[in-house]
Amino acid sequence: MSISHAPPSSPGPDISGISKSHGPGTSHSERRTAPDLQPVVPASSRHLRVPRWLRRTAGPLLLLALWQLLSATGALTADVLASPGRIAQVGWDLVGDGSLPSAMGTSLRRVAFGLLFGTVIGTGLALVSGLFRIGEDLVDAPVQMLRTVPFVGLIPLFIIWFGIGETPKIAIITLGVTFPLYLNVYAGIRGVDSALIEAGESLGLSRWGLVRHVVLPGALPGALTGLRYSLGIAWLALVFAEQVNADAGIGFLMVQARDFLRTDVIVVCLIVYAFLGLLADFVVRSLERLLLQWRPTFTGR
Repeated sequence: MSISHAPPSSPGPDISGISKSHGPGTSHSERRTAPDLQPVVPASSRHLRVPRWLRRTAGPLLLLALWQLLSATGALTADVLASPGRIAQVGWDLVGDGSLPSAMGTSLRRVAFGLLFGTVIGTGLALVSGLFRIGEDLVDAPVQMLRTVPFVGLIPLFIIWFGIGETPKIAIITLGVTFPLYLNVYAGIRGVDSALIEAGESLGLSRWGLVRHVVLPGALPGALTGLRYSLGIAWLALVFAEQVNADAGIGFLMVQARDFLRTDVIVVCLIVYAFLGLLADFVVRSLERLLLQWRPTFTGR
């Protein structure tokens, strides 16, 4: 008796339509073409890249356009705030007759002297207080007491002491610059990692070597941050200083414009203040990038 054996059935899927041979004799139509793979692109790269300078200027330009629109439609009257076109014309006239450049020169000179004196005093006190414990005991408490006193409130006292000339104005700016620099330099010195101090001592550095090569470079980021903050305070102090018995400077132009209800001249002076402050901050940020090349930082994404 013969028994026929049926071929076993394959449990898998039917793959008869797929050619197993990819040799030279296989035609192109018989080959199974692989799907095209698209490269993976990060989501942040799929959007349109807008130049950064355009993004940074978009906000001010939109605000300026809104301002012009409100002025043109009459929603913003000239006695409240002059239109951008009027302000541009007034600014051009002030530059043409030389009054604005002369006022800018006077104000810049006051800020420069106040910033110089404030930097020397604030940094010197911070070094004494930060590097020496006896210096901290003698210096820190009086400085902390004085910095809580509003420097604007000292204007009458400065006028009594120094008169109504340039000295009280420079003294006000100096006082406004001193305390931010002191706090940031002091915090930078005391914020240096103690492990770096121990490493420097193990390498045989002297006390002055530790200060020069470890402490001061570690405190430099805080000092530059304090300098940026002090520049903002310097321009704020200048505004107050030039409102008191001034006969020159940007603040003097603002006082004259206030007496004659000239909002256009006042806005021109405010724009000049803002431009000079922005320029000074740009200089300090450039100095920061130059001096802190050794410290990589997060720049945003």
